[in-house]
Amino acid sequence: MGRKKKRMRGVPVIYDEAKEPRNFSLTPTASALIDKKAKEMGISRSELIEKFARNTLNETNKLD
Repeated sequence: MGRKKKRMRGVPVIYDEAKEPRNFSLTPTASALIDKKAKEMGISRSELIEKFARNTLNETNKLD
């Protein structure tokens, strides 16, 4: 098995742009649901929200 390439801060890995820190206010229930779903999918909470936004919001924008 090959070695993984080291990730570098500020260098995009999955998308064509680097992620930036953001702050959100959520209810404890919403936060727990995000944690649970991210764990089930084996991804971070940040990546779960990224996927949701890109998949869901891109589809609705196509209707405009």
